[in-house]
Amino acid sequence: MPEAVKMTLNGLSVNRNVLKVIRRIIDDREELKIRVEKTSEGATVIDAGVEAQGGYTAGKYVTEACMGGFGEASLSMMAYSDLHLPTITVTTDLPAVALFGSQFAGWRVSVGKYFALGSGPARALALKPKELYAKIDYRDEADTATIVLETSKKPPREVIEYVAKECRVKPEKLYVIVTPTSSIAGSTQISGRIAETGLHKLAEVGLDSRNVLSGTGYAPIAPIHPKPDRAMGRTNDMILYGGIAFFNVAHDDDAELKELVEKSPSSMSRDYGRPFAEVFKDAGYDFYKIDAALFAPAVVVVNNVNTGRIFKAGEVNVNVLRQSLGS
Repeated sequence: MPEAVKMTLNGLSVNRNVLKVIRRIIDDREELKIRVEKTSEGATVIDAGVEAQGGYTAGKYVTEACMGGFGEASLSMMAYSDLHLPTITVTTDLPAVALFGSQFAGWRVSVGKYFALGSGPARALALKPKELYAKIDYRDEADTATIVLETSKKPPREVIEYVAKECRVKPEKLYVIVTPTSSIAGSTQISGRIAETGLHKLAEVGLDSRNVLSGTGYAPIAPIHPKPDRAMGRTNDMILYGGIAFFNVAHDDDAELKELVEKSPSSMSRDYGRPFAEVFKDAGYDFYKIDAALFAPAVVVVNNVNTGRIFKAGEVNVNVLRQSLGS
């Protein structure tokens, strides 16, 4: 592994670094159309779509918070053939830490009847999941924690106490961002996971993520649907059929790298070719019955910085995007 890659993991704290993003969110809460509340335990809850309206800019900052402040997001409009959709672009020069160590939604927060997918810097304190942090040789040490919960319900006291305990921080040092899937901010931050999804798939097929020097990607942002199942289907389809991820990688074997890239787009899945809502329904609404190979960008591009070779696999599938959006 290149020494430069090893060095980037030392001494970085996603939970300390994210505070610059949190401060911006809190300071700009009115223009972001979000709500900031203190719980009885002293935790700070940022509502980006449950009772607050939120919006694209709130989703941009939530995306950056998910990456621990070690990545940037920007918003634009793009044409996908005859579909014109809002689009988010994300970039990071610390992909292992920002995407795996922070953004990956790897914490299933389940307390009593409450359930939410947890992502963000707090995972690096609680080590959720532990084996992932062992692979990237990273863990955080901080006295504050920030977690992003994808859910339509604000966390009750039991959840606040559970997360704080798992992170070994006091509740008053805990920041919780809540973003429902069927909200503008929620839809935005899901599409903002395009680079993380690409890195995760490359790692699944055999690439050492610590050899990835930088990453960027863009994906259309799903128009909002009030029904949670339709909203979930649309947000997944934006990445699976419209998302493009690009990585700079230091690799010694072009033939091996080419093979890994060819295995990485969503089109390699047996479940590819239909809107996610249909696939999910046919799987009996059980994620574990869906071919895991489907959870990948539509297109993956890799530049081997050791040789200058560029490898690309997959394509944007506008037909499925149209079906997903009912157009």
